[in-house]
Amino acid sequence: MKEQIEKALDKIRPALQRDGGDIELVDVEENGVVKVRLTGACSGCPMSQMTLKQGVERIVKQLVPEVKTVESV
Repeated sequence: MKEQIEKALDKIRPALQRDGGDIELVDVEENGVVKVRLTGACSGCPMSQMTLKQGVERIVKQLVPEVKTVESV
C-alpha cells in the first residue's frame, strides 16, 4: 500500500511544487491513516489544511481505497 500512496503523491506533487511547496510521506498505519508532511511554502500556508483534505486526501483515497484519512504531522 505504501508504494501505491507514493504514486498517488507523485500525481499531486507537481501542483504543490508550482506553488513553492512539496509533500513527503511520513508513515502509513495499518488502520488506513496516512501521515504526510507539507514542506516549503505549503508548511506555513493558511490554506494548507484545505489543500490537505480537499486535494491530497481526496486524490489519495480515490487511488488507494484502503486509505481512511490523511493527516499532516
